[in-house]
Parts: sequence; structure tokens; C-alpha cells
Amino acid sequence: MLTLWGRANSINVQKVVWCLEELALPYERIEAGLAYGINHTPAYLAMNPNGLVPVLKDGDLVMWESNATVRYLAAAYDAGGLWPEDARQRALADRWCDWQLSVFNPAFGPAFHGLVRSPGSRPTAEIAASHARTEAAMRILDEHLADRAFLAGDRLSFGDVVLGSSVHRWLHMPVERQPTPHARRWYDALAARPATEKAFLLPLD
Repeated sequence: MLTLWGRANSINVQKVVWCLEELALPYERIEAGLAYGINHTPAYLAMNPNGLVPVLKDGDLVMWESNATVRYLAAAYDAGGLWPEDARQRALADRWCDWQLSVFNPAFGPAFHGLVRSPGSRPTAEIAASHARTEAAMRILDEHLADRAFLAGDRLSFGDVVLGSSVHRWLHMPVERQPTPHARRWYDALAARPATEKAFLLPLD
């Protein structure tokens, strides 16, 4: 059985939980991080010297960095499924994983922390700028999804798991959003999958 350390309300834990559920892999999740502690103990730091969540243990393999963990699970347990056989489709999925890290999360993060995680902790101007950047990012995503069901084509891939977890958060934040119908259709299809039930938690906190 696989073991996952991390609190359920961490976006980085959520994407790994979704992947595990999608693959129907047996696993145990141990609460860790923020109020749960554990992640700065010597035993935990021996697994992940960064002291962050999640950590996944699969036999003698210890994985940290959530996107890398999702890629590992997809490649090891669902080649031809979440891990596309076609190199071009894999490249598309991988590209959106990087975009999630470099563009989307930095865009919506300040608004999330200022409105949801720690209300009032960020200046109004910073939240407004975060909102504008995320709206621009959503337009990029919406255009990409105009002629395809999922990020890498007509099948769910690891890229959808990674980015979908972030978009879930954005679409449930208390902000006004411009219509992005293609992205919304894509998200609704993800949210309808039974595997997202333990990952797409509401309300956000």
C-alpha cells in the first residue's frame, strides 16, 4: 500500500489524492502540515528535506514535489491512460503542468490567500492584480480547450489532474469571473468524475 502525507486542504495534496483515486490505488493518507505538524520532525525531514507536503512513499521510493508525484503515478500505474503513449500528447500534458506552476498558481495565489485562506491579509490592490492576471490566464486556457475535450486531446491525462486542481480553486473563490465556457465545460467534466470527490473539496479554506 502507498502512503501519502499531507493535509486534505492543500492543493498540492489534492492533485495527488485525485490521481490515486483515479487509478484506484490503495493508499493511506496521514495528516501533515500547518495545524497537523509532523512535516518538520526529523523523521519527515529525512523523507523531504524541504519540510513541505505532500510526500508519497511507494515501497522504497519516496516522492516529493506534487507534479512530479502525479507524473510518476501516471507513468508507473497507467501507461497509455493518464500517461499518454504518444510523445506529443505527453508533451502537451507536461506543458500545462509547467504552466500551472509558472503562470496559473502565481496568478491566483495572492487573491486566494487574501480572500479565502487569510481574509484581509493582502492589500486590495494586490488582490485586484491577482484577479486580473488569473482572468488573463483563464482566457488562454479557454482558447486552448475550444477544440478539444481535455488538455492533451480527447482523453484525460496527468496534465488535467494537475491543472484541474488549481482551476477548481479559482472557480469557487468569491470573485466575479468573465465567462470562459470551454474551460468551464472541461472543469465540469472533471468535477463529475467520481475520483475527484476526495480532492475537489468545498468549501475552500
